[in-house]
Amino acid sequence: MKRFKISDDQAEAILELKLRHLAKLEEMKIRGEQDELSAERDGLEKTLASTRRLKTLMRKEIVEDAEKHGDERRSPIIERGAAQALSETALISSEAITVVLSKKGWVRAAKGHDIDARKLSYRSGDEYRASATGKSNQLAVFLDSTGRAYTLPAHKLPSARGQGDPLTSHFSLPAGAEFVSVMTGDPDKYYLVSSTFGYGFVVRLGDMHARTRTGKAVLNVGKQAVALPPVPVRDVEADYIVAVTSEGHMLVTELSELPRMARGKGIKIINIPAARLKAGDEAVTTLALIQDGEKLTVHSGRKYKVMKPDEVDSYYGERGRRGLKLPRGYRSVDLLEVEYSVADNE
Repeated sequence: MKRFKISDDQAEAILELKLRHLAKLEEMKIRGEQDELSAERDGLEKTLASTRRLKTLMRKEIVEDAEKHGDERRSPIIERGAAQALSETALISSEAITVVLSKKGWVRAAKGHDIDARKLSYRSGDEYRASATGKSNQLAVFLDSTGRAYTLPAHKLPSARGQGDPLTSHFSLPAGAEFVSVMTGDPDKYYLVSSTFGYGFVVRLGDMHARTRTGKAVLNVGKQAVALPPVPVRDVEADYIVAVTSEGHMLVTELSELPRMARGKGIKIINIPAARLKAGDEAVTTLALIQDGEKLTVHSGRKYKVMKPDEVDSYYGERGRRGLKLPRGYRSVDLLEVEYSVADNE
C-alpha cells in the first residue's frame, strides 16, 4: 500500500481477485481429475462385466510385459508322459539277496550274494535244488517240470535263517509237477529254456512273470518230456550251447541259432532218435552255456574231467546233430561246470 499508494479497499480488492483466481484453477484441476477417474471407473466396470473384455485385457497386459521384460528362455521345455502311480517294488529297499530252492519245493532268501546255498540246513529228506542271486525289490520266478512259470516278490520270501516255506502254499501246480529251478534279477535278462527232448529257445525273464496261482505256460514240453533248469545267457551272439544226453552224447552248438520267444516249444538243439525218446531210453540231461576260450568241467558221480577249450571245440557241430560221445567213465553226466573268463567274473 505504501509503495503503490493504494487504499485499504484497493488492496483488499486485489487480494480477493487473486485468491478467487487461484481457487478457480484448483477447482478446474479437481474437476478434470474427477472426469478422468469417472472414465476409468466406467471402463473398469465394463471390463469386469464382460468375460471377453477381461480376457482381452489380460492377454494385452501379458504381451506388453513379455515385450518389455521378456528374454530368451533359459530352462528347456521337456514333454513328459503322464504321471504313473508308484509300484509296490519302487518303495522297497534294494538289498542283495540269494533265493534258495530245495528239491521238495521249499524256498527262502538269504542276504548277500556270497552264500553257499548247498551248505545250508534242509529239512529231513530234502536237499538243495537251485539258487539265484538278485535284489530284494525284484521278482523271483520259479519254473516247474511242465514248463509253467510262477512269480513271487523276493522281499516276501522267508529268511534263510529258517528252512523256508513250501511254494505249494502260494501256487497250484499241475498233477505230478515239481519245481526245477528259480530265477531272479533284471527283467530284460535272457535265459535258455529247454526240455529233455532236446528242444529249446531263448526267453526274456520279464516274459516269464506270472500273476496267478496257476502260473504261466512258457515252455511246451509235450506229454513225455519235462523242463530242464533254465540257463542264464551272458551274450546271445557269443554263447555256445553244451548239450549232453543220458547216453553220453555231447554237442556244442551256437546259441544265436535259437529263436527268442515268450512261449512255445522251441527248436531242436541236439538230436535223439524219436524211437529212443518215446521209449524213454535216452533224453537230454544237462545243458550249459560256454564261450570261446573257456574250460568245461564234466562231473560224473565222484569223478570229473576238465576239458580245455580245444577239446570242447572238438564237440562242435551244427544245431540238431547227434553230437559225439564223451569218453568212457564220463557218459553219465551230473553237472556241467563252466570256468568263466575274468571279464565275466568282474
